Amino acid sequence: MTILLLLAGWGAQAQLRHTGVYAQAIGQANLRAAADIESRLIGEIHSGAIYPVLGRNPRFPWLLLGERDSTVPMGWVFETLVAVTGNLDLAPFTEVIIDGTAPTEPATTARDRAPIATVATATPSATATFGAFGVSGVVSGEVNIRYGPGVEYPRAGVAYAGDRFEVTGYHTQFPWVRIRYGEAASGQAWIARDLLEISGNVFNTAAISQLRFSLPPLTPTPAAVRASGINGEDALPLGGELQNLANELWNLLLENDFDPQTSRFGALFFMDLASGEAFAFGDEFAFSGTSLNKIAILVKLYAELDTPPSIETATDILNTMICSENAATNRLLSIIGGGNAYYGAEAVTELFQRLGLTRSFLIAPFTTIGTPEPPPFPLVFPETAADQIKAAPDLSNQLTVVEIGALLANLHQCAYGGGGALIDKFGDRIEARECRQMLHVMSNNTVDALLKSGAPADTRVAHKHGWIADTHGNAALFLTPGGDYVIAMMLFQPQWLDFQESLPLFAEVSRRIFNHFNPDRPQQAGREWFIPDVKSCNYFGDPLIADLLQSTWDS
Repeated sequence: MTILLLLAGWGAQAQLRHTGVYAQAIGQANLRAAADIESRLIGEIHSGAIYPVLGRNPRFPWLLLGERDSTVPMGWVFETLVAVTGNLDLAPFTEVIIDGTAPTEPATTARDRAPIATVATATPSATATFGAFGVSGVVSGEVNIRYGPGVEYPRAGVAYAGDRFEVTGYHTQFPWVRIRYGEAASGQAWIARDLLEISGNVFNTAAISQLRFSLPPLTPTPAAVRASGINGEDALPLGGELQNLANELWNLLLENDFDPQTSRFGALFFMDLASGEAFAFGDEFAFSGTSLNKIAILVKLYAELDTPPSIETATDILNTMICSENAATNRLLSIIGGGNAYYGAEAVTELFQRLGLTRSFLIAPFTTIGTPEPPPFPLVFPETAADQIKAAPDLSNQLTVVEIGALLANLHQCAYGGGGALIDKFGDRIEARECRQMLHVMSNNTVDALLKSGAPADTRVAHKHGWIADTHGNAALFLTPGGDYVIAMMLFQPQWLDFQESLPLFAEVSRRIFNHFNPDRPQQAGREWFIPDVKSCNYFGDPLIADLLQSTWDS
């Protein structure tokens, strides 16, 4: 297919070529025909995919991406939606537009053939198509749209990088601008001025000096928290007090700006192990499995062992579950897989499937230093019923909060009830003693933070922690005087989530649940938390190994 390049009025167009600059999609992002949110949508890119950068717009932060093996333009993407490697200054300025008048059918996705490209000669729409004032603003990152010029006003909506709005006014005292916003009852809303790339003279728009702004009538919002079942079972209806607790925890996450309407959000699963009542929110989202899926590895390992583990394997179990050491984890996967860690990962996914946990999986070993072992078969990244885009989950290691919480509940049922899904599905391979051993290992986790720090220090908590740059998670089984329960919680923020924001929230969620079960000995505040240095964590020769070597053992 021919690419036609014309000359724009601002100067000669640089030839499109490979620049040595590449863009990797952070999440799902739209590709457009031009560097303008109003332009035609021609495709999309997905998390992890890498494309060459052919050019950049001279006025707005948009990048022109090319097909992976050619210099054929694919479309424009807003710069903050991709991670750029290489020197972006080497990418030439261009105003190429993907022409929708090509004689063949236009491409529908970024993976299809590239359409014909031309260069715009018209005046950019940023200043030509927006109302009487001709002023517009492009969002430079995710922002809240509010009913008034200040963060104290309720949110009217959320805008994302690349969204463009007509600016209809500015406040004379506060650095906020009024925009045309059809989803607000008045058709107008406000955005902080420094969160927009503004085209045109904002002072030509209406000057607004009033200090009070009317708010829309409140309407009931749909319930975000729902009763939950595990292992494909029907959910039990929640009692009134438990429903109130569920709503309280949902609002707590919103108050801390973890809101699924934005890209920063969380998910929570809770189960009362005595009554079987459970609730969840955010379970529709798949998260990176981090080290939380090592719980499933431990369960599958015990299903494979016919005798107590050797000293070496017992050491690897402790280093996997307490130190979260990936090399030890991969050795366990190799045992499960008959000498190959990839087959071990495949067997862990089969465990999830047999338990009815169909949205969690592991298809590859964990990352370690050195050259990775090649897979013995082509890797197929499963598609599940969960949203596998929003939390940018690891392609090879995913979970949902309900399913990792269900696995802990299954361990408790196996260990102390003599039944449950593990016994039903693996009763010939797993017994109650082994389930108690697994919980014993996790009860010795030295990470005294996250959910654990929301309960008194003497509370027995069997838990697994896991975190990467953008995702922090914890799944924990609490054995308390007032009752036993499971919490699984994940928090996500694109690119980087600060522990100073996540750890107190984990603790506060846990504290409120503990106090619900133990009103006679409430935890007044979250304790000081402690995370040991992972570099010094090694259980070689530890006395805890002896507990795992016993064929008859109880705890």
